[in-house]
Amino acid sequence: MSERGTSSSTSPAVGRALDILLYLAGHSGLVRVAALARDLGIPPSSAYHILRVLEDRGFVTYVATEQAYGLGVASFEIGSAYLRHEPLERLARPILQSLSKRLGQTVHLGILHGAETVYLLKERPARVRSDEKEPSLITDIGVRLPAHLTANGRAILAHSTDAQIGALFPPPGNLITRTGKGPRSLTELLSLLSRDRERGWSEEVELVSKGFRSMGVAAFDHNARPIAALSSTWHRHYRRHDADYVWEVLQRGATQLTAAVSGRPPRRASD
Repeated sequence: MSERGTSSSTSPAVGRALDILLYLAGHSGLVRVAALARDLGIPPSSAYHILRVLEDRGFVTYVATEQAYGLGVASFEIGSAYLRHEPLERLARPILQSLSKRLGQTVHLGILHGAETVYLLKERPARVRSDEKEPSLITDIGVRLPAHLTANGRAILAHSTDAQIGALFPPPGNLITRTGKGPRSLTELLSLLSRDRERGWSEEVELVSKGFRSMGVAAFDHNARPIAALSSTWHRHYRRHDADYVWEVLQRGATQLTAAVSGRPPRRASD
């Protein structure tokens, strides 16, 4: 008997809970209990019970209007904890070094931790022209910022489901700002993320720090889920390149990182 079969036979509830989480992770949208129970071969009553336990602990979220489930905040936090380990950073570091050299700008690797962006790597250009000054940024390694304000965080959020985003930013209440700019409600944030998802990149202009602009592009895992994002920040009024060039360079880097982790990009609606 396989190890998986042994573990599921001695602790069927644990095995079924893990199967449910993996099943939800493999779907881009919400899932109804009837479909989940049918596909996994679990009695509906057992599926309901396990889902309620997972919901109580934040691993899944229930959307009453859809009568369906999606992954919750705790699932994202576990994924983020894994991605903070050295392998992702080791794979991303040479990519960031190349991007920073090509752009002559600071480049970051960031992930989500709950509703925050956490910066894992920061690469500065080796040399700055004598007539320029490297910007003093608050986005150092380990710094956390509200994900809905950063280009890095929004690049990841743009490829998350509405249910997952709703779990991270539950109503009621306005979303916080740093400079008085940015989305103020979940509805406004979802609209911005829909636009970002369609065009394939995110940006913020003076949402984190006045005078600065950032652009971010997501990298994906083998399930086409966003695992991290590459972003670059520069002076809004003293740019080296136009936005299209920055996007092109970041996109190439994100494609490299996706390939390095054996991932694949999601299919676009127009494909």
